[in-house]
Amino acid sequence: MAVYTDIAFDDLGVMLAEYDIGAPRRFKGIAEGIENSNFLLQTDRATYILTLYEKRVSARDLPFFLELLEHLAAHGIACPVPVRSRSGAQSTTIKGRPAALLTFLDGLSLSRPRPNHCAAASAALAALHRAGADFARTRSNNFSLHGWRRLADAILPRADSVADGLAQLIEFNLAAVEKMWPSDLPSGIIHADLFPDNVLFLHDRVSGLIDFYFSCHDFLAYDVAIMLNAWCFDPDGSFNRTKSRSLISAYANARPLTPRETAALPILARGAALRFLLTRLQDWLDRDPGVLARAKDPLEFANHLRFHAGVDSPAEYGA
Repeated sequence: MAVYTDIAFDDLGVMLAEYDIGAPRRFKGIAEGIENSNFLLQTDRATYILTLYEKRVSARDLPFFLELLEHLAAHGIACPVPVRSRSGAQSTTIKGRPAALLTFLDGLSLSRPRPNHCAAASAALAALHRAGADFARTRSNNFSLHGWRRLADAILPRADSVADGLAQLIEFNLAAVEKMWPSDLPSGIIHADLFPDNVLFLHDRVSGLIDFYFSCHDFLAYDVAIMLNAWCFDPDGSFNRTKSRSLISAYANARPLTPRETAALPILARGAALRFLLTRLQDWLDRDPGVLARAKDPLEFANHLRFHAGVDSPAEYGA
């Protein structure tokens, strides 16, 4: 989450007139993250999150995202739900940007999750995959294999300004992933960004999943591979197999992985590391110092990419 667009009191008043949510009591920007402008809104009735969609989120994709949230919530997944306006609309427009008002979830994200948290989060991911199985809408993954080459071509000329040899690392691994990427694994709705800051906990139990704005239709096991990158590396950059074993086991207990999915985990994890290296590198190179947001270090995923490139068997993840 972040703030790219400021909202004045008059702008807020115009928006609130569209909703039956009570009188405002508190309104402030949320600085975390890099994708959208987010605000905490408290009224005399409840607390909400107001999101203005910027950068990578297209207005034409909003019906998919917002209807998915309603669908998942109706199937027992704890996630934000769009608050419909007096006219029944799921979204609105503020300062020329598409926006949505969402319910607020209690809980805290963890900066250093333990193996039990990895297990709880991956079980929640499996539940999400099951709940999304009958969602009618589809959306392709703009940040999967077909998009990585375009993104790489655009930023590789500047990559070595961040770290020597980074362009070569990306090109070598992109070529390998393009050659080995699987073509026929179980697919469905995935979250595609289930990092620890997108999972809320209360008393070591998952209380909510948030930030669904990369959700799409792709390999279900690719979501697991994203979690291996996001949850299973320790602060010193080393891969924690205790965490990965707990994560994979808990997911498989809730939704068994096929033998082909298990076998594909090393290349899927390699591709996931490449995806986040590329997008973080783009954000790092194009960051705006005037924006209330923190660009995340792309070199973290360069380390992840090197690790996965050396994995020969899913057993190395505890699978």
